[in-house]
Amino acid sequence: MSQHADVFAPPRDAPDEKRNLAGLSREQLAAELAALGEKPFRAKQLWHWIYHRGVTDFAEMTTLSKDFRARLAETHAVRRPEVAVAQVSRDGTRKWLLRLADGQEVETVYIPEEDRGTLCVSSQVGCTLTCKFCHTGTQRLVRNLSPAEIVSQIMVARDGLGEWPSPAEGRLITNIVLMGMGEPLYNYDNVAIAMRIAMDREGLSVSKRKITLSTSGVVPEMERCGRELDVNLAVSLHATTDEVRDWIMPINKKYPLKMLLDTCRSYPGTNNARRITFEYVMLKGVNDSEDDAQRLIRLLKGIPAKVNLIPFNPWPGSFFECSDAATIKRFADILSAAHISSPVRATRGDDILAACGQLKSSSERKKKAEREAAREARA
Repeated sequence: MSQHADVFAPPRDAPDEKRNLAGLSREQLAAELAALGEKPFRAKQLWHWIYHRGVTDFAEMTTLSKDFRARLAETHAVRRPEVAVAQVSRDGTRKWLLRLADGQEVETVYIPEEDRGTLCVSSQVGCTLTCKFCHTGTQRLVRNLSPAEIVSQIMVARDGLGEWPSPAEGRLITNIVLMGMGEPLYNYDNVAIAMRIAMDREGLSVSKRKITLSTSGVVPEMERCGRELDVNLAVSLHATTDEVRDWIMPINKKYPLKMLLDTCRSYPGTNNARRITFEYVMLKGVNDSEDDAQRLIRLLKGIPAKVNLIPFNPWPGSFFECSDAATIKRFADILSAAHISSPVRATRGDDILAACGQLKSSSERKKKAEREAAREARA
């Protein structure tokens, strides 16, 4: 069982609530229907309607008999989270604030680009990692997301983009990145179920080569992820010494740089055609020196690697500043001279707080303001 999975488990369906079929694996769906006395082919039919066609109303599942549809509707449902707020950035980035059944909220972001469309998916409500430069990390961890709550983020995005049935070509959503709220490897079991649903060729049909899981360095779960899911790996690195990484990313005290990078070297399936991506946020005067760039080259020796340089996205109360453009370029040039790909990530969706490290901050501030107003009113 993955770390934190018991303590921060997602809520079960309420006793008087219809059983939600969204988020069930093939095996779970087959077992659910077997308990109703149905034959296995019914599960295959339902899978097609739920995950390939995106249908939520049993009445529209016309390959099922009317009697079976009516019986299903009495005891089961296909639910999505409620879209509390939907926003569109000036650059075309879309963000959905999703309200879950227990009232908790998470955010999902779609980033359109010329050659791809990337959906950034959350895995937890809040975060436990407390990375100093990340606003999302300042919000307390509430709980893990269930498989349904994870995979439904993809389905809600497809609802919003009008992308049903799952298209074979010309997709708007081509890539999935587990880079939203939370640490995916602290909720590995539920993430794994959701990603297997996403990868199923008769369902959402997202190639494993188009799925990237981002971790801050939960070393014990990294090998398992590569072996069982075989998805791409991104590692939030952000520093070249244990001293700096201990300060800005406390998880480093548990899994220091040598341990983390040794694990990266043995990550299953890694080669020059399939590199590990290292995320590196550029913090002025903290991790952006030429010495840092040279140390980074030495740290990554022997690892098929790509480094994403991320200009720091400021947020209210942050004490960091973004490195200036000339410093970022010099850093990238040093890496490039060592034959390490080092693109500078363009900031997207910052006007709707959808950029890296900003997720859910706007909704949290609104809730805080409402709580303060209520306290003042009572006083």
